[in-house]
This record gives sequence, C-alpha cells and structure tokens, in this order.
Amino acid sequence: MTYEDFPTDEQTVVTAGLPYANGDLHIGHLRSYVNADAFTRGLRKLGQDAIYVSGSDMHGTPIAVNAAEEGVSPEEFALRHHEQYEQTFPKFNVDFDQYGHTHDKTNTELTKEFVRKWEENGHVHEKEINVAYDPEADQWLPDRYVEGTCPYCGEHARGDECDEGCQRHLEPGEIEDPVSTLTGNPAEYRVRDHKFLRLSDVQEHLQGFINRLEGTSNAQNQPREWIEGELEDFCITRDMDWGIDYPGEGSDDLVLYVWVDAPIEYVSTTKQYSERTGDFDWEPVWKDGDGHIVHIIGRDIIQHHTVYWPAMLEAADYAEPRAVCATGFVNIDGKGLSTSKNRAIWAEEYLDEGFHPDLLRYYMATASGFERDVNFSWDRFAERVNSELADVVGNFVYRALLFATRNFDGTPDADVSADVETEIADAMDDYEDALNDYDLKSAGERAVALARYGNEYIQRNEPWKLDDEEAAPVIRDCVQLVKAVAVLLQPFIPEKADEIWAQIEEDNSVADATIGDCLQAPPAAFGEPEELFTKVEDERVEELDEKLQEKIEAASSGEEESEDVSEASETELEPLADERVSFEDFQALDLRVGEIEAAEGIEGADDLARLEVDIGHEVRQIVAGIKQLHDLDELPGKRVVIVANLEKAELFGVESNGMILAAGEDADLLTTHEDSEPGTKIK
Repeated sequence: MTYEDFPTDEQTVVTAGLPYANGDLHIGHLRSYVNADAFTRGLRKLGQDAIYVSGSDMHGTPIAVNAAEEGVSPEEFALRHHEQYEQTFPKFNVDFDQYGHTHDKTNTELTKEFVRKWEENGHVHEKEINVAYDPEADQWLPDRYVEGTCPYCGEHARGDECDEGCQRHLEPGEIEDPVSTLTGNPAEYRVRDHKFLRLSDVQEHLQGFINRLEGTSNAQNQPREWIEGELEDFCITRDMDWGIDYPGEGSDDLVLYVWVDAPIEYVSTTKQYSERTGDFDWEPVWKDGDGHIVHIIGRDIIQHHTVYWPAMLEAADYAEPRAVCATGFVNIDGKGLSTSKNRAIWAEEYLDEGFHPDLLRYYMATASGFERDVNFSWDRFAERVNSELADVVGNFVYRALLFATRNFDGTPDADVSADVETEIADAMDDYEDALNDYDLKSAGERAVALARYGNEYIQRNEPWKLDDEEAAPVIRDCVQLVKAVAVLLQPFIPEKADEIWAQIEEDNSVADATIGDCLQAPPAAFGEPEELFTKVEDERVEELDEKLQEKIEAASSGEEESEDVSEASETELEPLADERVSFEDFQALDLRVGEIEAAEGIEGADDLARLEVDIGHEVRQIVAGIKQLHDLDELPGKRVVIVANLEKAELFGVESNGMILAAGEDADLLTTHEDSEPGTKIK
C-alpha cells in the first residue's frame, strides 16, 4: 500500500508518546513533544486537516512505588505530575488539541471495550506463568518491583524491560536471578494465572504492516526481527492494585498492564476532542482507516508502537498507523543525559534562565534528523541561535522591514520579480517534500535558507545606493520573502513567527496561513519593526556551563556523602580479573593508533555506529557501540586506539574489521597524549 502524499482530503491524528507522570520534565523529554507539535503545524501549513493529541501515562509500578515512598495514593501522585505537565507544555508553545490522562473515565471505558473485543474475536487466552514473589513482603512483584539479569543479553534489567542492555520488552517470569526491590532480598517464582493477547493470530498482518509503515527507518527496521520470527504472546495483566481492572470474570485481583491502556489513550483523547468540538470525527480515522495516524515517539519504545500496538489495534478491528517516527536521545555535552547525576537541563530551569521557548524548539527540531541523537550544549545552542536565528532570520527581517517602512511606509507598489517568485516557489516545494519525508530538519533549514537568500539579495542589490524608484522592486521582493519566511518557520518558532506577522500587520495569526500564502501580497502599510532575537554572548555561555558543572558535581558529591567510600569504590568499579595473561599473549594483540575519518549510525541499530578509521597502512571499517554516547559528527579527526588483529565480525549486516577501545559505560574513547601518527603500534 502506498499512501497519498500530504495534504489529503482525509483527517490526520498526530500523537506524541505519553509522558510518564513520575517526575519533572527535562529537555530530553521535550524533544518528541516539540517535534510532534512542529510536524502537526507543518501538516497544517500544507493544508492538511490535522490534530495533535497526547496525555499523561498514569499507571504502572514506578508510580505505585514512588507514591508509596511519599505516603500518598498513586492517583494523587500521578495527578500532581499530570497537572504540572499541563502547565509546562504551553510554556514551550507545545499546543495539544486535546491532552488527557490514562486514568480518566473515557480511557478506562475504551480500554475495557478493547479487551472485550479481543475476547470476542478469540485473541485472549489464559495460562499459568511464573511470577516473582517476595516471601518477606508477602507480595507479588510485577514489573519494576523486581530486578535481575536479562535472559537475552545478560545485562542488569528491570522486570519489564532490559533498560541497560538490549532494551527488549520482558514478560513476567523471564528475568533471571530476580531480586525484590521492596526488600532487596532474592525473589522466588510462583505459578500464577494471567491473561495473554495471542500475537500469532495477527502476525501475518504485522508483517504486512511493517512493509506499509512510513516514518523513520529505525521504526521500520528494528521490529523486523520480532515480527518475522516466532512472536511470543503478550501478557496483558499484572498483580497489583493500581491500574484499570481487567473487565472479565475471575480476574478481580488483576489489573491491565500499563502498556495496554497507555496507547489506547491516543484513541481516547481523539474521541474526547471530537465530542468536545464536534468538528473532527474520530471513528473514521481510528476504526475505518479513513484518515491518517502518525506516532512520534522516543526510540526506546519502538517495539511497543510497531509490534504490540498495531497488534492490539488489529485484534480489536481498529485501523493501523500510517507512520511511526522514532527520535534519538538528547545528550548533554556529548554524554548521556542522567537525571541521577543532574546532567540535565530541566524544562523550568531553561525558562528560568530567561531564554525564549522558540529558541529551544528550533534547536530541538533542526539540530539533527528525527532518528539521530541531539547533542545539547550551551555553546552549540548559542552558536545556532546566533548564526541562524539572529544573524540570518532576525537580521534579514529587521533590515528589510526597516528599509520598507522608512522609505515606503510599508510594502512598495511594485510586482514581485520572477527570480524571487521562483525562489519562494522552490522553497515551498522543498518544504512540502521534506514534510512528506518526515524530515523536520530539512524543512526548518529550507525556511532559514530562504532568509539567507534574502540577506544575499539585499547585499547584492544594495537598495541604499538606489533612488526610490529603483529600490522599490528590490524592497518589494524582500517584504515578500519576509512573509514567506514567517509562514515556513511558524511550525518551529510559532511565537516569533507571529511577531513577524504582526510587524507586517497581517490579519489574524500566521498559524492560520498555509504555504500558499507565501506568495500572497503582504499589506501595503506597516510600522517600523523591532529586533526579533538577542544574541547569546560568550560570557553567558561560560556562566551556564559553570552552573551545569556545579549541578553535576553537587549531585556526585551528594552520592559520595551518602555512601561509605570503600563500598562505593567496590560497587562502581568492576573487580580486577584473578586470571593473569602471559606477556606473550599480550604481545599477540596488535594495538594501533587510528584516526577516525568518518562516522555514521547504522540504520535499525540503536547503539551501533559505522566508523572509517585510518590506521596508517589502510582505512578500516569498524562497528562500535557508541551511537548514543558520542556526537558522531564530532568524531572525524579524533585519534583512537584500536585492536587491529581482531577477527572480523558482522553486526547488523555491516562488517567490522577491528575494535575501538573505550573505558566505562560512557564509552570514553582511548586516545594518545601526544600526536602519534595513525598506524603507530602501541607497546
């Protein structure tokens, strides 16, 4: 099946993965919500009838655990964070058409309807499974109440997800060496009856779905190993009190797994929007397939949205999504964002520093493609704000409108030149193509490129050297370019684009404009403009960097103060190996200095990057698990240490001829103190 390009005559629902009502929002969270908001606004620019919905994820064991620690009910705990999110998102111009939560009446009733439909269609069965149990606490241990070893990769894992290793979803009873998080004691497995959704019933549908799916390549490729292999059934119940009760007889003590009711919230919020406004019919989109569904999520929940969710929809006779776009993570100064180490920029913290929300929106939406990681640092942020928004967009808009008002009281009475009309039309076409490719980065960059063209156009024509009659057509072109830039940039910087719109005294809001308005004549008269952007000075960047480092150091020192130093060192460092190797065995390793020439992520692999490394004698292709831990764009030119005589291996279909050496979980790349040439042997 090939979908018709946007815009279509059908309605579209865009969703963002539900924020989990369990803590404060940081810029890592904001990435997917800003991207989804910008994409929805972009579709509307094309003339597509689109709404943007989401809601707070209120259920699951982490909320129950944290609520118990605070001595409040899970509902009170989750609602507090839900209300905080409702207040925070608008501060970043994230404008949901409907924002609900999974514990409300609509989602509770609709979730039960889904389950009843699964049962009616014969897709649910019951079987005995091993469930972790804490004898001391006399309690079953669902999901986050148990930790242990992942049976697939051997890394430490939570009860429902291998969060530190392969990131696979784990079913109850799968985790090895289970330990209770309640008491810290070893848990034991006991037999228990649970409900399962039979995924094999819809496997053929899933195999077709993944071939039809649009969006990012990681969302299209990562699930194939599950969909094309033997699908294990999906356990849809849990042993706990907090959640939506299973709607069937004999299951009074079971609630539905959080990943059952969470995605159904997408449907629930669409339904709520339909009932509230009356101008959007949710059923044709979700039930009949007469519309489009686009999910924008973090890449850590690809499996849930491309395997379990489409299976849930098909088993209930609902329509499938058109696209799933999975964003990469946000790193801080080249290292993984860590809330425990306070290596994070919190949403409120960003605003407290006095920065406009649109600056962060632009950075998040255009710093990299959807599926690549964004490396946030204050100096990179300042460089993008200064060089693109201030120097290009702000400078062009101010120069053009100031000249127009001082010399012509607004838009000169002249026609737009053929060259400028063609440039704007080309930008409109590129913009539409980018959005249909789910490429926000290119769409945003094309809008800025149009402003850059405007700056060059002014410099080339030098209207200040011309009389009014000669300058009029030049400035007429520039005002038209300003209007087009405002329209195309609106999805990314909605508030600033509205300021441009107001400066040329257009009616209504630029949010109502479509790309066709880029070539419509601007108002004849308007007043003098004001500067749009203020540059971020170097001293400010240094100040912000110092604050960030102080936060991280304070968090680290706090951890050390709360632990015995000797115990901390034993737990943080891996023990030394007892078995020694001979000097001859060590000499057998051919360790060489290499220089990275190129680095790119491997499509479909969360952690792997393909490197081209010059080792003096030749350039080697090496696969390394550093995709999430390093800004790949910064690696070319970096000297590293490699094992040159390691046997070749194939990872995700890519041959690896050597190994990059790195230290610790953050993959701190080993290098040399001085400038040893590539190929130098390490002795």
